[in-house]
Amino acid sequence: MAYDGKLADRIRKALTGQKELTEKKMFGGIAFMLHSNMCCGVLKDDLVVRVSPERYEKALSQPHARPMDFTGRPLKGFVFIGPGGCRTDKALAKWVKQATDFVMTLPRKQRQKRTQKGKNR
Repeated sequence: MAYDGKLADRIRKALTGQKELTEKKMFGGIAFMLHSNMCCGVLKDDLVVRVSPERYEKALSQPHARPMDFTGRPLKGFVFIGPGGCRTDKALAKWVKQATDFVMTLPRKQRQKRTQKGKNR
């Protein structure tokens, strides 16, 4: 499943200056991680944003927003924004800021050490 590379480039630009920013292939798209927590991403031509539990319903009430649901069960705390909802850089920046503001309140995830198969744990 491909994702919109131009939208990913616009997100990279919006996230310029964020420390500890990484990218990870996820769900057939790309995710932008802050402090190892998913912040936002692109799946097909949709923007994916992480929102606080308090802002979830309000986010869903915005034009072009819908629950992140590709398995039959919505993933609470994540919202798909259709292309019309992030057409301008200003609209995209608003969604990315909402996601980064929330993710910055989360505890930093520690990298987990990988164990090799067959080795004692």
